[in-house]
Amino acid sequence: MTADDARAAARAAESAARHSYGKLVAFLSARTHDVAGAEDALSEAFAAALADWPVQGVPRAPEAWLLTVARRRRVDAVRQRVLDEDAAAHLQWLAELTADEHEGRDDPSGMPDRRLGLLFACAHPGIDRGVRAPLMLQVVLGFDAAAIASAFLIAPAAMGQRLSRAKAKIRQAGIGFEVPPRHLLAERLDAVLEAIYAAFAEGWSDPEGADARRRNLAEEAIWLGRLVASLLPDEGEALGLLSLMLHAHARREARRDASGAYVPLGEQDTRRWDTAMIDEAEALLSRASRCQDDGGRYQLEAAVQSAHAVRRHTGRADWVAVGQLYDALCALTGSPVAALNRAVALAQTMGPAAGLSALDALAGDTRLADYQPYWAARADLLARCGDVPGAAQAYQLAIGLERDPAVRQFLQRRAAAAAAAGA
Repeated sequence: MTADDARAAARAAESAARHSYGKLVAFLSARTHDVAGAEDALSEAFAAALADWPVQGVPRAPEAWLLTVARRRRVDAVRQRVLDEDAAAHLQWLAELTADEHEGRDDPSGMPDRRLGLLFACAHPGIDRGVRAPLMLQVVLGFDAAAIASAFLIAPAAMGQRLSRAKAKIRQAGIGFEVPPRHLLAERLDAVLEAIYAAFAEGWSDPEGADARRRNLAEEAIWLGRLVASLLPDEGEALGLLSLMLHAHARREARRDASGAYVPLGEQDTRRWDTAMIDEAEALLSRASRCQDDGGRYQLEAAVQSAHAVRRHTGRADWVAVGQLYDALCALTGSPVAALNRAVALAQTMGPAAGLSALDALAGDTRLADYQPYWAARADLLARCGDVPGAAQAYQLAIGLERDPAVRQFLQRRAAAAAAAGA
């Protein structure tokens, strides 16, 4: 075995994890409802791959290889527990595992894709609302507990316990992986869409794909969004979410210049936007507007992105429409982030003093105390209003809260420019 063999095997295993993790977990746990057991078996299969593939070579069908090994590990684990007091249940599990022995055995295309069913299982009313989205991120997209805890601002140990309890609930209650019938769909669709958007946002915050934990999450979230939208073609919010993600993803290449420096939305070169993706997003938003529902958060947020996208034709975003849409989002959600963005839009149409006044109204909201975009927006508006000391203080807070080095450098340049202008 050479170092090149080991690197090739590691790349193949990472690719398989990136593209097949959720599909394998869903398939392995669909009959037994034992998601944790499926994850354990799959973890052992990946460990076996990292030991075997550098020596034997990467198999022609890595997904099928991983499925076969993981299924064997599951059967072995159940057999070891047959003498326990729950022997009858374990024997039933063995029968169920044997029942799907031939599904997807050698050909990945023969493995049913049950990821959407797993998403709805995680959104079941029996699962605590606060853990549904984190659970989906872990079992369908392969987030580790630490990454999920970071995204949801919860201690890793506490998040790990919540996820374990939720998986136990799925197993003990026998929650199925079927997509619910239409009349039960609405109550769980919101949780599914929320989880997909959370996955997209996590991937979006790593624009250069440098964080291996995120595993191309933006693309995977878009894939899941397409799956939900294809299943529910008349659900405006499902179409709206997909439109929103495509609008944002279409600008991915424009977020950094040739040197890797961060470029804010208003300064991006629209020639670097993916026009085909934007056109698809616009078509989806148009379809959503014709649905029978009253519209919701994702349709409104997609419409905001559409109002920014007109800059590729007119040279300027439709800031009046942006402000009106954020008015509607504020009324619908009460979100302080929507209110912050409304203030930014107001500054564009009514001047920086009007925008700063709207931000002042949010100053007491503790949810924004550690939110970098709030301090960055406040710094910019203070600088435009001539308050150089206030701008400097707000910029320092924004810089301290920002984790992305490129964005931090952008804020430092803005702070320096504001200080120089006031000198």
